[in-house]
Amino acid sequence: MRLSLPINTLINLPKPLFLISPSSRYLNPNRSLTLAFRATSLSPAPVVSRCYWFSTEAMMTNVGEQSIPSSVELKENIELTEKERKIFDRLLSTLRYCNLNTQLRVAGGWVRDKLIGKESDDIDIAIDNMSGSEFLDKFKEYLSSRDEEVQGDTVIERNPDQSKHLETAKMRIYDQWIDFVNLRSEEYTENSRIPTMKFGTAKEDAYRRDLTINSLFYNLNSGSVEDLTERGIDDLKSGNIVTPLPAKATFLDDPLRVLRAIRFGARFGFTLDEELKEAASCEEVRVALGEKISRERIGNEIDLMISGNGPVSAVTYLSELKLFRVVFALPSSADPSPSENCGSLSQAYLEAMWRLLQTPGLGNFSGEQRRLALYAAMFLPFRKTVYKDNKGKSIPVVNHIFKFSMKRKSSDAETVMNIHQTAERFRPLVCPLEAKNDVGLEKLDWATVILEHWKSISHNDTEVPATSKIRVLTGFLLRDIKDFWRVTLLTSLLLSATVDDQEIGHLDFQLEKMRETYLTVEATIHELGLDNIWDVKPLVNGSEIMQIAELKGGSLIREWQQKLLTWQLANPNGTSEECKDWMREIKAKRQRTE
Repeated sequence: MRLSLPINTLINLPKPLFLISPSSRYLNPNRSLTLAFRATSLSPAPVVSRCYWFSTEAMMTNVGEQSIPSSVELKENIELTEKERKIFDRLLSTLRYCNLNTQLRVAGGWVRDKLIGKESDDIDIAIDNMSGSEFLDKFKEYLSSRDEEVQGDTVIERNPDQSKHLETAKMRIYDQWIDFVNLRSEEYTENSRIPTMKFGTAKEDAYRRDLTINSLFYNLNSGSVEDLTERGIDDLKSGNIVTPLPAKATFLDDPLRVLRAIRFGARFGFTLDEELKEAASCEEVRVALGEKISRERIGNEIDLMISGNGPVSAVTYLSELKLFRVVFALPSSADPSPSENCGSLSQAYLEAMWRLLQTPGLGNFSGEQRRLALYAAMFLPFRKTVYKDNKGKSIPVVNHIFKFSMKRKSSDAETVMNIHQTAERFRPLVCPLEAKNDVGLEKLDWATVILEHWKSISHNDTEVPATSKIRVLTGFLLRDIKDFWRVTLLTSLLLSATVDDQEIGHLDFQLEKMRETYLTVEATIHELGLDNIWDVKPLVNGSEIMQIAELKGGSLIREWQQKLLTWQLANPNGTSEECKDWMREIKAKRQRTE
């Protein structure tokens, strides 16, 4: 069930309007072309221009960043879901029960999303004459009168040092968390960036919001939308990212707003206002972002950008607005030292990966695989860069970025670094897998021992399949990277696209060729029966190894396990008994030799 409530006449929408994103670029899927992407700067300062070539041809169908269409119908009415209606009725019933002369407004993103026809569960309630925690007490009083229990509630204290200037109360209503804050205005002293908070009017609160498109209110009491900056609707219609107050002051108030502006611009394909871009790239704002905002909050914003539908646009803005190094906080002792243009290089790898992932028929990647694939591509320029920690130990810079610059979980860093390392090992296997032969696999630095085991197995054994060498090597590699092997294959193809003249910034991404190679290699791996090889159990377990080899433990068990896995991969139809017989034969030969 849906209820339709009218928009207040303040916004005067006589008919549906369409949002045409001026920054959206959609390619004709029927065209064949070579696209040249040139990284330049939005700032007037001179920069080194680098050129990255994407040979795209016919694979360009559905590779546009935005998942939303090029035009968005702006709703005449806010349409409430049944749950939203029940939540709002509960809140208004609290006003009536407690005889409160209080205005309740839904603020920000929920209003924006509902107007453009998107559902949202991010409900923030702004209160005009009491704090969020005080309203929660009133709401609990109302629930108690009905013999109902609170599902859950909490109060998050203000933390001005981290630009968290407002206490936020939270309560779970109908299995949904709702935030409650009071309307506020802020005053700054000349020598402090920490504001004095006080109750404000709805208009004052709207002007203190990060962006005009997020300054809209939905008044629960009147059932109307309020555009108190008098430009939120217009900016939403025209696709502009603008701050209600001067951009520099807004960003210095809360520097995280810079990243939010970039994220919303990328998410909707909207255009960043020129004043906003100038303020975002100025040194004072960049310093404030690096010093005032916690690394965890920065990491959360970056994660939302990478997980969203406009990661390339977002990272392009980070690079062009001189924010890349601020956000990812590369260590000063990084070796080799990243180039000044490393952000553009990262953006180029990211764009190539994004376009490959968006190609129809390239397989289904989970959200987590997609997210880490984009991180892996973006950080490819740093895959061999290290720095010294306090103990003088060399640490990968990628590890530093995840753990310290963005405060992400350790498993993200480990997975991305594993993708990088395995992608390097995957590269020499790509051509043999594509051609379905073992040519060029005589020497591999990472597989010297494995190849020796394979030779001992295949020597004078006519039953070993002709494709056994490539199957053994690929099987070991896939068991290391597991279900991220498809991401790793794409990453290895990006590495193969790097040409020798990086000094002048030239990367050649032949995406159509990469796509064909990927599909061929994927099909070969399927034919070899290696899709889920990491889940295949060993034919001989550790106890049996110790019994047959007469071992009590030690490193020899690990050596035997590797030998037996090599035999198992070389003999896909072999049985446990055949594997044990081979082991006994090898043991007997060794004893005769000794």
